[in-house]
Amino acid sequence: MADSAGSTGYVNPQGSFERDQRYITTRITADGRDGYPVEPGRYRLVVSRACPWANRASIVRRLLGLEPVLSLGICGPTHDERSWTFDLDPGGRDPVLGIERLQEAYFARFPDYPRGITVPAIVEVATGQVVTNDFPRMTLDLSTEWREHHRDGAPDLYPEHLREQIDELNEAVFRDVNNGVYRAGFAGTQGSYERAYDRLFSRLDALSERLSRQRFLVGEAITEADVRLFTTLARFDAVYHGHFKCNRSKLTEMPVLWAYFRDLFQTPGFGDTIDLVHIKAHYYEVHRDINPTGVVPKGPDTSGWWEPHHREELGGRPFGDGTPPGPPLPAEVVPAGHAPQPPA
Repeated sequence: MADSAGSTGYVNPQGSFERDQRYITTRITADGRDGYPVEPGRYRLVVSRACPWANRASIVRRLLGLEPVLSLGICGPTHDERSWTFDLDPGGRDPVLGIERLQEAYFARFPDYPRGITVPAIVEVATGQVVTNDFPRMTLDLSTEWREHHRDGAPDLYPEHLREQIDELNEAVFRDVNNGVYRAGFAGTQGSYERAYDRLFSRLDALSERLSRQRFLVGEAITEADVRLFTTLARFDAVYHGHFKCNRSKLTEMPVLWAYFRDLFQTPGFGDTIDLVHIKAHYYEVHRDINPTGVVPKGPDTSGWWEPHHREELGGRPFGDGTPPGPPLPAEVVPAGHAPQPPA
């Protein structure tokens, strides 16, 4: 998996790639019913900028303004079979948790933890123990259980009256797109690859048709559904088109989705979390069974990412009745040259 350490081989030689979705389902809630109540400063969100699942969590944290109450640890873009590492930090240690490998937080709670060490993960600072790595639930809880700590003007990314629609769409997008690119890329037989490929582009075509009529996926403003699709689109031309053989069309060759992506990328909280250097380093250097040389491609051309998208002509307001988030914290700014910059 692209979010997991614990294996040096990703392709299933018997056919279809099956993602291990047995996550740590402990929840951090307002009432603390799982033993972990929402408390400012108690937890640290650990991500890698390379990982699309972790990217979701960093976007939602930014949009909701949770930076003052939920700190962020950033792993490097590559890992070995043991764990993600904090090689970006001085001395190779997370400055808050004091650990070199995310694996240490997993083993602090589960000494015999048998599965992959995945990001995103939320770690309790005082004990150094992982609380949860259940990324689909994590972002929904940030929207609902952490509401008391949202910034003034934070958008409602999971509005109650739209949840059924959001959940239904998220399920289809995960199956055919978010995870669909992996099912194509890690397929071990021609048939399993082609089935994943066909489902991927069939779903992208349906999403294009839907987005030709409305600015965002559900309702008149950005929701959780847009966050989940965005992180796959951000990696599409750089990774999935070539590395995972999803090559019917580049994102830039799908006009509606390309404009939709630019709309989100240019929205505060989205594009300022994207690190293409980390993204490419991860996929091309770690997945040696499908890229044995570890050579990282120079492309794609990202000169058009800041071009006008004209999606505002469809109506809607990105933040609904809310406001955009402020700029990223200085320590969380994506390094210069790691992503397309807005025109001067």
